[in-house]
Amino acid sequence: MTMTTAAMRAQLIEFLSGADEKKIAGLYALLEENIQEKKSPALTEEQINFLNGERKKHLAGESKSYSWDEVKEMVRKKKAS
Repeated sequence: MTMTTAAMRAQLIEFLSGADEKKIAGLYALLEENIQEKKSPALTEEQINFLNGERKKHLAGESKSYSWDEVKEMVRKKKAS
């Protein structure tokens, strides 16, 4: 009988919740490459500095902010023109 992906996931979660450090480390080593592929690429220091600066401006009320609905409407208008 073939197990569904959901059933496999549930059994893995149950197993991992009770596994000792040695088993966790072994499984992680086995899957590490796949786990790393799922992560987003790291931001450069320059990108982080830019985002931090923009965040500071936003929190200080020095920049305009838009709701998601406002952004969608701006895009719709731009596409229509």
